[in-house]
Amino acid sequence: MAPQVKFDLERQSTELPGTRRPGETGIYRNAKFTNELVVFANPQITTLYENFMWGLKTSRDNPCIGHRPLIPGVRDQPARRGPYVWQTYKQVEQRITNFGSGLLRVVADLNLSQQSGFHVGIWAVNRPEWFITDNACYAYSLCSVALYDTLGADTVEYVVNHADLEIVITSADHIPHLLRLSPKIPRIKLIISMDTLDRSQPNGSYTILNSWAQEKGIRLYDFTEVEAIGQKSPQKHIPPKSDDITCIMYTSGTTGVPKGAMITHRNFLTAISSSFILFGNRPDDVFISYLPLAHIFGKCCDISAVNTGGRIGYYSGDVNTLMDDIQELKPTIFLSVPRLLNRVYAKLVAGTIHAPGLVGILARRAVADKLRNLEAGLGFTHPLWDRLLFSKAKMALGGRCRIMLTGSAPIAKDILSFLRIAFCCDVREGYGATEGTAMAAINLPGEFRPGNVGAPAPCCEIKLVDVPEMNYLSTDPYPRGELCVRGGNVFKGYYKDPEKTREALDKEGWCHSGDIAIIDERGSFTIIDRKKNIFKLAQGEYIAPEKIENIYLKNTLLAQIYVHGDSLQNCLVAIVVPDPEGFVAFGQKILGSKLSFEELVKNERLKSALLHEMDKVGKEAKLRGFEFVKAIHLTAEPFSIENDLLTPTFKIKRPQAAAYFKQEIKALYDVINGGAGVSNGQVVPKAKL
Repeated sequence: MAPQVKFDLERQSTELPGTRRPGETGIYRNAKFTNELVVFANPQITTLYENFMWGLKTSRDNPCIGHRPLIPGVRDQPARRGPYVWQTYKQVEQRITNFGSGLLRVVADLNLSQQSGFHVGIWAVNRPEWFITDNACYAYSLCSVALYDTLGADTVEYVVNHADLEIVITSADHIPHLLRLSPKIPRIKLIISMDTLDRSQPNGSYTILNSWAQEKGIRLYDFTEVEAIGQKSPQKHIPPKSDDITCIMYTSGTTGVPKGAMITHRNFLTAISSSFILFGNRPDDVFISYLPLAHIFGKCCDISAVNTGGRIGYYSGDVNTLMDDIQELKPTIFLSVPRLLNRVYAKLVAGTIHAPGLVGILARRAVADKLRNLEAGLGFTHPLWDRLLFSKAKMALGGRCRIMLTGSAPIAKDILSFLRIAFCCDVREGYGATEGTAMAAINLPGEFRPGNVGAPAPCCEIKLVDVPEMNYLSTDPYPRGELCVRGGNVFKGYYKDPEKTREALDKEGWCHSGDIAIIDERGSFTIIDRKKNIFKLAQGEYIAPEKIENIYLKNTLLAQIYVHGDSLQNCLVAIVVPDPEGFVAFGQKILGSKLSFEELVKNERLKSALLHEMDKVGKEAKLRGFEFVKAIHLTAEPFSIENDLLTPTFKIKRPQAAAYFKQEIKALYDVINGGAGVSNGQVVPKAKL
C-alpha cells in the first residue's frame, strides 16, 4: 500500500533556489519531494518483470486478469457477453512462462532473430493475450512494438519495417491484412494468432490462412499452440535490467510519420512510482482496461494495477458497450479521456439539471449546493443530495469507484467540476506524453479547483521556457512558457531518428513538450496553449487552434470542432460536428418542428443560431476578436480514426482535416471574402460589419 503523504494544496510545488536562467523559470519540483526525485517507490521493483513478480507475491491465488466470454445465441436469441472469468496471478505466471518459452523455441526453430532482445510486434485490442505477450517480453528481455488497432495499412507498413519486425502477435482479424501487406513487409516471417484457429474442418480458418501464409513464406501459429510448445520445453526467465528498452511506442502524430519512442523499464517504474504515491493503490483495486494498450496511458494503467497485486478486467472490445462492462466489473479506479467523459457529462446533465419538472428543479438546487461546497474546499459529497439524486450517477460506474483520472487532452472546467460532484469521487486531471511515460504533472489528492493539471509528479521536475513569438514569458506576473520535463520517466529518444531526438531532448536531459503552461500562486500548472500547432493570420496575429477548439467544446451542443485558418486569410472558420442528442433538442426548440439530425445540420437558420451560441462561449472565455470563428460548416459525419481525421488518441489530424474539408472551407471563405461577412451566423454586407 502506498505511503500516506499529506499534500498542501496551497503550496503544491517549490522553485529550487538558484536555478533561474535568462529566458526561463527556475526548476520546480513537487513541494513534498524537493530534495530528491522519486525513482523506485519500492526498491524491490526496478523492472516490469519484477513488477509482475511482486504482484504475484502479493496476490498469488487472487484474480489477475479477466474477460467476458461471448456466449453463443440460442434459437432467436443473439450472442451475449457473460460475467467476467478470471485467471489468478499464479495461473497467469505459468502462461507467461509457457508462451515466452514457446516463442523462443519457435524463433530458434525458424532461425529468426538470433540477437537477444529482438522486437515483437503486437496488434490487437486490449485482451488477456496482450497482457501475457507483454509480460512474456518482460520475462525474457524482449522488446515489444505495438501496432495501433486502427492505424491503417500505410502506417502499419511503416512501423513494421521501421522497427525491423519479423514477428507479429495479433488477433485473427488482422492476419489477412498482414498477409496482403507481406510483399511490402518482407521481414515478417512469423505470425501468431491470439485467437484459436479452427483446425477441425478441411476448409477451416487455420487451413485457409496457413495455406495463404505458406505461399508468402510466413509461418502461422496460434497462441495456445505456442503455449503448448513452451510447456513441453520450458526455459528459464531472462530478467532485464532497469535501463533496458522494454518497448518502442510509436506516437500517433497529427503530422508526418510516427516516431518510435524508446521507453525503458526504469521509465515505466519511475512513472508508476508516482502513481503509487498519489493514488494509494491497493491489492483490492479493480481496473478496467479499455484505453488502447498501444498508447502509453492505457499501458501504464495495466502496469499500475499489477504493481500492488490488483486485478484487471478487459472490456469486450466495443466502446459502445463499455458501460455494460463497467456495470459488470465495478472498477475502483477509472482512467478515461475527455472524449468519453464529455459524452458521459452530456447524458448526466440531460437527466439532471436539464430535466423537466420537479427532477430538474431539485437537480439544479443540488448541483448548485454541491458546487459551492466543492469550490469552498469542502469535498465532493453531500449527505442529502447524494442519497436523493447522485447515487444513480455513482452507480453508472458500478458504485465502487474511488478515483477517476482524465488525461490525454484538456477537459473543460465546468465538466470536471460537475463530474466530481455527480460521481461523488475524487476526479483528477493529469498531464503527460509518450515521451514522459504519461507522467509529468497531476492533481494532488483533494484538489477542488478545475482547469489545472496540478503539481510536478514526484518523479520529475518542470521548468517553463520563454516563447517570445507568442508573447509567453517567464517574467510575466504568473510565469508562462513552454513546459519542459526532466526525470527518470523521460524516454531515451526516438528509434533510428537522432535528429528528432535532438529536437525533443536537450543536452541537459530536458524534454521539450511543445505545450505552453502557466504556473499560479499555489504552484500548480495549467496548460494554456500549444506551440507546435500555431499559425499566423494575414494580419500577423498568432493563432493556437487547439486552445480555441477546447473553449468552443464547452458548449455541449458541439461534439467535435476543427478550427481552420492560414496566413492568406484574416479570420477563422470551423467545421463542426454537433452533438446528435443535444442538437436535435436545440433544433426543435428553435424551429418548432421535428426534423432528423441529418436534416438539421443542413438548416441555415439553425447553423446561424449555433454560431450565436458559440459566440457566447467565446465571449465568456474572453477570446480576442481575431480568435472568434466567423463562419461554420455543419456535418453529421463524426471525425474518426476510420476516416483518417483523428489519431488513435483522438486528436485531430490537422493537415488531413484541411484536405478532407477543402471545398467546404473554400466555400466559407468565399462567402466571407466575396462581398459579405458573417456576424453571429448571419450573412451581412461587409459595410455593416
